[in-house]
Amino acid sequence: MKRLLMLAVAGVLLAGAPAFTADAVHGRYSTGPGCHDAHVIKRIGKIFAHRMKHVYHSDLEIVAVNRIHQRRYEPKTEWSRPVARRYCGATAKLSDGRKRSVWFLIEERMGFASLGDNVEVCVSGFTRWKEYGGRCRALW
Repeated sequence: MKRLLMLAVAGVLLAGAPAFTADAVHGRYSTGPGCHDAHVIKRIGKIFAHRMKHVYHSDLEIVAVNRIHQRRYEPKTEWSRPVARRYCGATAKLSDGRKRSVWFLIEERMGFASLGDNVEVCVSGFTRWKEYGGRCRALW
């Protein structure tokens, strides 16, 4: 009975603790989304589809995302970095059967009006104006 009471108290105390992502780097943790989060992967597909439709006038889509990995994590600091950033990479299979490298950046709490997170995406070979540098270098 005493053990059960202790477990219940521990559960109540931990219920208010923030959830941490599994993409920790060198002992630094983030409360924001990780590279593998489903809503981030879904957002990547939407951004790519929008870009294909409105820039390339194509119906090309991402049908699968594999080999997702975190390249680096920059935690928010009081003075030098006001925004926490997570740099990720993956391999995307496109609807034409080709595979391309995908590089994406997750900026915590930088969505519209600071609600949600911002996701920037670059698919190798689909940067007509080189907005992320050659071969998506800015998002590595």
